[in-house]
Amino acid sequence: MGLIEERMARFQPYTEQEKATLAAKYTPEQMEAIEAGEASISAQDLATQGAMRDDEHKLPYLSDLSTIDPVIDHPVAPRSRLDPQNRPRPKSEHEISTSLNTFLGNIDANDPTTGQPRDAVVELQKFLSDPRNLFNADDPQALIDERPPNEPLLPKLTPEGDTSSRSTKPEAEEEDPHMVRLMQQTGLTKQQIRRLRVKALVSRRVTNQTRMGKISSSYYLTVAGDGKGSLGIGEGKAAQDADARRQAMMGAVRNMKPIPRYEERTIFGEVLGKVGAVELRLSSRPPGFGLRCQHLIFEMARAAGIGDLSAKVLRSRNKMNVCKATFQALMRQRLPEDIARARGRKLVDVRKVYYGGKTH
Repeated sequence: MGLIEERMARFQPYTEQEKATLAAKYTPEQMEAIEAGEASISAQDLATQGAMRDDEHKLPYLSDLSTIDPVIDHPVAPRSRLDPQNRPRPKSEHEISTSLNTFLGNIDANDPTTGQPRDAVVELQKFLSDPRNLFNADDPQALIDERPPNEPLLPKLTPEGDTSSRSTKPEAEEEDPHMVRLMQQTGLTKQQIRRLRVKALVSRRVTNQTRMGKISSSYYLTVAGDGKGSLGIGEGKAAQDADARRQAMMGAVRNMKPIPRYEERTIFGEVLGKVGAVELRLSSRPPGFGLRCQHLIFEMARAAGIGDLSAKVLRSRNKMNVCKATFQALMRQRLPEDIARARGRKLVDVRKVYYGGKTH
């Protein structure tokens, strides 16, 4: 018996006893779907194209994942008797008051240096003992606030030794006009822009010779990506380093474009890029290959969310043109759907038909 026949022997059709067991759990329509699926999948295809696991953590063939394996699965927290779904429940007023009294009971009300009661603790105890608050009021009429309108409801607590009066209202943050304009142009929020992966790849000091003398300025080339298939590059030049860096960052975010990714990990096939004297070649690689390329292409691939890639720079290695050629090559990918449409054919990805099919 050959290797393929030995692997085919592992995939035997359902017996009558197994079908009766499944029929007790599934509906007749589901049983018809199961039988149709078993009939459409060939054991020979599974043996030749499937990736069989022989490690100690492999799943049984008939496992329905209904039981918890203490070795493979994560431990499950025990469910509460009151709530079987173990959902978070807010504390009641009684539980809040009990927890607060326990917390106050553990606080040392006296200052260890002077032996006198702390001012902050005294003020807080006065507030808690007031019959008009929610902790001690039993009569609804007692909840009516009779304080003067200028008197604060809560005592103002200041750190010990701090005599300066601090306002409890937070100061309004002044928004950067450049950030506001970037948000309007891209449609992204401030949180989304801050979560982007931004990195300055090229920075140099340039000089422009004029009849008035030499004028120096800073140049930055920055890449930005969300790690989910979007990438952009931007350039900035200004007299100050901060201005040039900001221009490059905002230009990269503004120029972000979607990058085609195969299986969300690599590129489609092999692509070439050429800018100036720089010529490079990007190639797709199988899962687990990693990013085997120079550091500039590595940072751009990581910002775009590409994990398996190999690259070769054939001629010049100018940093600025390498970044531009890499972005050009990533945007020049030919998708299988476009190739099939150009040839007038229909594209079918047969490798996603089988559950254990290989991905490379």
